[in-house]
Amino acid sequence: MIQRTAQSLLGPVMTTSPCPGCGGYGTIISSPCADCSGQGRTHSRHTMSVDIPAGVETGTRIRLAGRGDAGVGGGPKGDLYIEIREQQHETFERRGDDLHCTLEVPMTAAALGATMTVDTFDGDQEVEVRSGTHAGSTVKLRGLGVGRLQRSGRGDLFVHLDVQTPTDLDDEQTELLRQLSELRGEQMPAANLTPIGGGVFSRLRDAFKVR
Repeated sequence: MIQRTAQSLLGPVMTTSPCPGCGGYGTIISSPCADCSGQGRTHSRHTMSVDIPAGVETGTRIRLAGRGDAGVGGGPKGDLYIEIREQQHETFERRGDDLHCTLEVPMTAAALGATMTVDTFDGDQEVEVRSGTHAGSTVKLRGLGVGRLQRSGRGDLFVHLDVQTPTDLDDEQTELLRQLSELRGEQMPAANLTPIGGGVFSRLRDAFKVR
């Protein structure tokens, strides 16, 4: 180490800094290795397996002790920090520990009720569509969400129902729907406005709020 004394307003001040010749190691290598330039380490690439715990998300950091760069001059190895970046899924959207997806439901199934099978991370699961289901309704499948980080249990899977209106009706289907509208007295439906906050769009908005 090199010590220097400098004058200040408070009197002499002594400073200490590493020797520029040896870098603070106390020895100077007269003929350094051509591969490591006397540092005692070289660059190389390694492939390793990393255990990713359930519940991690973008920004989570995983510390692997002693898996970082080798220390200079034979010093101890540092640590390796892995930062997680979560990829978007084409079907499921994650919000915290919960998963969300949209299920297209035929108009007839929404009116009459049906049991539909959806493909989840836990295999095929049945979703019960009750008769009279409206667009924007949500079915919760408990325990089928994301595992909780460093905690037991899992979040839930929320299935948002999107009722599909048929557009490619043939003549027979059109006639059947016309008969249905007559039976229900809906040939000339009344234009009943609903307040903001009580319609389909508000239900869709509330269903997709972050839980």
